[in-house]
Amino acid sequence: MTNMRESGNVLDPKYDANGLVTAVVTDHISGDVLMVAHMNAQALALTRETGIAHFWSRSRDRLWKKGETSGHILTVVEMRVDCDQDAIWLRANAAGPACHTGETSCFYRRVTDGGLERIADDAD
Repeated sequence: MTNMRESGNVLDPKYDANGLVTAVVTDHISGDVLMVAHMNAQALALTRETGIAHFWSRSRDRLWKKGETSGHILTVVEMRVDCDQDAIWLRANAAGPACHTGETSCFYRRVTDGGLERIADDAD
């Protein structure tokens, strides 16, 4: 029997017990990972409808449009879903830093034997 979620052509996200799917955002041009967040059904629908990334903030317990206060919105160029539809990949153009710390990406530190090490934006 074929699993239609895995082989079909209908978007049918597999939300977790809290009604969320993981969303990974990468820069459309460079491919760099910008951030990881979560989406509920409403965030996913608004993202599809507007072309602007929306997420569910677990810390604020509310829907939020990325950049709603900073102006650093993420304009979605392409949206993909993984094989079992429990993760979303947004390829986006960022209108500024993606991280709330002001860093281009939330992944601005590498894990080393000594702890964490800040990396430059253009580092591989």
